[in-house]
Amino acid sequence: MRKITVTGSEGLIGSEICKYFKNTDHVKKLDIKLGHDLLDESFVKTWFKKNKSDYLINCFALNDHINPKGKHYTLYDFTLESFSKYLQTNLISLFSVCREFARNNKFGAIVNFSSTYGLVSPNPALYDGFHKDIGYGVSKAGVLNLTKYLAAHLAPKIRVNSIVPGGIQLNQNKNFIKNYSKLTPMNRMMKKSELNGLVDYLCSKKSSYVTGSTIIADGGYTAW
Repeated sequence: MRKITVTGSEGLIGSEICKYFKNTDHVKKLDIKLGHDLLDESFVKTWFKKNKSDYLINCFALNDHINPKGKHYTLYDFTLESFSKYLQTNLISLFSVCREFARNNKFGAIVNFSSTYGLVSPNPALYDGFHKDIGYGVSKAGVLNLTKYLAAHLAPKIRVNSIVPGGIQLNQNKNFIKNYSKLTPMNRMMKKSELNGLVDYLCSKKSSYVTGSTIIADGGYTAW
């Protein structure tokens, strides 16, 4: 039975992954909703010192979900403070979590999650001309380089890879789903369960020679 730690365990991706692994493996959950503050380096150090596991799956992240009833921002409205918060959560704290896992485990693997917006810029046409926060895309691009850096320095004992998921369908309005699907060769959004197999693969001996890699599962969105 594998010991698996899932950060962001209560989120969309994290909760689905926990559900997938719970019947066959021992899953440890970390999430702000459970009172775990991963921005607190002292907490991170203490937790990972006391909780060893074979695999670390990082799903926690700060994301801006555009609210059709709220204020929409453009490039000229984003504050530097907002930019900094994305980098602090999605990149710096991610580094802290990965480092403490590695410090306290001699062997294992780490799976990080980036985004299609870590590869390409968000298309304003999908958001009625408004812009997703620049901090999100930049931080998610940083996740890819961080993954490669960690892979190079932690090999051969700990493997580190990243997954780039496409847009997951969940309560978006019909117009958004239709427009996003048109931009995707698979002609649909992702189902949240479609990431489970990839994560399982990266947390197994089947991927024993895979490290520093980025697996893109976006239905071809970034292939155009």
